[in-house]
Formats: sequence, structure tokens, C-alpha cells
Amino acid sequence: MINTLNIHRILTVVTTTILLGCSNGITVPSTNASAADLTAGLQQARWGSNVTVSYANGKLRYVSNGIPNHSREAQYAVGGGGGGGIPNSSNSIAIADPTRAQTYDFQIPLTPVKVTTPTATNLGTIGVMISGASLFNPYEGDGVTVATQSNFSVKGTGGTDVWFLDSCSGHPTPNMGMYHYHALPKCVTATVDSDGGPSHIIGIAFDGYPIYGNRDINGNIVTATQLDQCNGITSATPEFPAGVYHYVLLDVAGSNSSIRCFSGVVDAALARPAMPMRM
Repeated sequence: MINTLNIHRILTVVTTTILLGCSNGITVPSTNASAADLTAGLQQARWGSNVTVSYANGKLRYVSNGIPNHSREAQYAVGGGGGGGIPNSSNSIAIADPTRAQTYDFQIPLTPVKVTTPTATNLGTIGVMISGASLFNPYEGDGVTVATQSNFSVKGTGGTDVWFLDSCSGHPTPNMGMYHYHALPKCVTATVDSDGGPSHIIGIAFDGYPIYGNRDINGNIVTATQLDQCNGITSATPEFPAGVYHYVLLDVAGSNSSIRCFSGVVDAALARPAMPMRM
């Protein structure tokens, strides 16, 4: 973080390896040449009216202003103290929601290819959601502190409790206003899923694999023990009844709340370490 209102101190160096058995560096594609084109399933996703999606040349093009199409809090807890500390209840303050428009224009592969060794997800955006907002990995700017595990509140206007993460498991970065999620966004799944039913596509990761909520095809809750080290699983979904590898976001206060590593090849332009956020 660059100043006292910096939640995410995005590093300019290669992201520190996350202790998950994932490795940093260039991903090496597997020799599996039978990767499936996921276009048909992704076309069934209920992309928000604030999102423009097109399919051409083996890529899904995702365009959005980054502002989610659901309500947000009037205030958020932000801070971190001088020197780029991680926000907590003792070094943070409540400020008016700083969310503002971004310029998202991403080209994501429609035929994802598994790698032999997963690559740790970088800080910053690692995927995009049907709501128009982005997805981050589970960690704060130090690559260690888990956002959901370290959620806290401070007193805001009128003595109200103002939280670091809102009820949708998201928040904006204070200096760039980039709204993003760190875990299962219930306000997003609520727009596409029925009570007790299966999860539907809620996004796509930068390696091309779809992102889902935490229910399987039969409507049962998916747990961390069913997922691989990257929060992925191969199983049937409403959009892919024959089965597909996909990521699952969990409603947990832990490091398996979001995608911790990429299971597929990621274009260097998408997986690059995020740059410092300007004021």
C-alpha cells in the first residue's frame, strides 16, 4: 500500500510463492491436446447488463467498467498505517465508498489447457465475474494475510459498525476504487441460483476455467476437502452436464475462500504481477 488508505499493497516484484504446493514462474502446459472448447457453456452464463462479452479467435473478450451491478455499503473500513501495513481495527478508519469505474478489457482463452504444475495466483485481478467486478485471490497485499479471516469493523458515521469486507465478500481498493471479491459473493449467486439448487457460472478465471458458487449439481454444499489445491474440481454443472474442471468459491474464513493457484495456462499479460495503485 502506498499510503495510509492502502488496503492492497500490490507488489511490483514477482508474487511470493504461496504455501500451497503451487509454484511461481512460467507455467508449463501439459501434453494433453484434447482440451475442450468451453464456449457453449460460457454462453449460458447470465452476464450482467453492465458486461459486454464476445467470442472470437478462441478467446472470450470481457469488457466492463468494474462497478458491480449489486448494492454496496455506504462506507468501508480502510487503512493499513504508514509504510504499507495490512489493515486492522487499530490502524483503519471508515470512509465513504470509494468504488469508481475501471477499464476492464480482457481476452481469456476459451480452450483452457491444464498445466503440469499449478502457478500461484498473483495479487490483483485473477478473474472476472458476471456482476462486472473482479475476483482477487484470498490474500491481502502481503500475500499472507487472509482477507476473510482478518475481517474487522471500525466505527463510522453515527457510531455504526463499518466493515472491511461487506456481506458480498467484497470491497473496493481505497485509492483506485477497484471493487473485488475475496470469497463466495452471495449477492451474486443469489441472482442466478435457486434455494437448494446447483450453482451456476458466476465468472471466469484468467486461465479460462469457469468459476462457480459452492453447490454441486445436486444442490449439495461443496467443501474444501472435495477441491484440489487451487480450489478446483471436475464435475457436472448446469452448463456442462458432462462435467468440466471449474473453480469453486467458498463461504469460509480461510485461505480456501478463493482461487489460490491457476490450474491452467495463463497468458503473461493477464498473470503479470499487479502494478502499484495510483492515487
